[in-house]
Amino acid sequence: MMNNLFSIFDPSTNLFNLSLNWMSTFIGILFIPLSFWLMPNRHFILWNFIANKLNIEFKTLLGPNGLGGSTFIFISLFFFILFNNFLGLFPYIFTSTSHLNMSLTISLTLWLSFMIYGWIFNTQNMFIHMIPQGTPAILMPFMVLIETISNIIRPGTLAVRLTANMIAGHLLLTLLSSTGINMPNYLVILLVIVQILLLILESAVAIIQAYVISVLSTLYSSEVN
Repeated sequence: MMNNLFSIFDPSTNLFNLSLNWMSTFIGILFIPLSFWLMPNRHFILWNFIANKLNIEFKTLLGPNGLGGSTFIFISLFFFILFNNFLGLFPYIFTSTSHLNMSLTISLTLWLSFMIYGWIFNTQNMFIHMIPQGTPAILMPFMVLIETISNIIRPGTLAVRLTANMIAGHLLLTLLSSTGINMPNYLVILLVIVQILLLILESAVAIIQAYVISVLSTLYSSEVN
């Protein structure tokens, strides 16, 4: 059994001797009721509106050379990360996106796909990205080295950005809540207000991080076309 809120950061925590923590990743399926597929209701209109807006924006980022239908990959990525980030705000629900196991798997898979496609089908374009336009000849070797390192660390920066933001907010909420036991009543009321404000902030961060990861992945994809 879990003894405290810190156990939500431990992937190996067992519940009744069953390792069910990673199963929280699939709870997002509950956001898709059967009526979503049967008739246009408010739930359908809301998600359809968000998906259409994202589709328009991702098409703009990919440019005219983007492959048709590739925006659905990034829309699905947005919803997947959003569900996991949002569900992690509930007590005792394991936040899979707060671990590099999950975030690095997503970012590394996308990055490798972009790199393999780019170097096989758009080799000349990939070499062009190594040297910015107008670079002096003497600086070209250094620019190639810098751009190569910048390209290699991209999946790591994507994963760490998502993981760090999720862990930081959750730890702050947990640490503040653990101090309320020894506080007088008037300070407990203030603590509750602060916790509510932080929870609202974390809800915004959950949405923003899903959007940032999707947009950056789209930008990285547009460079190989």
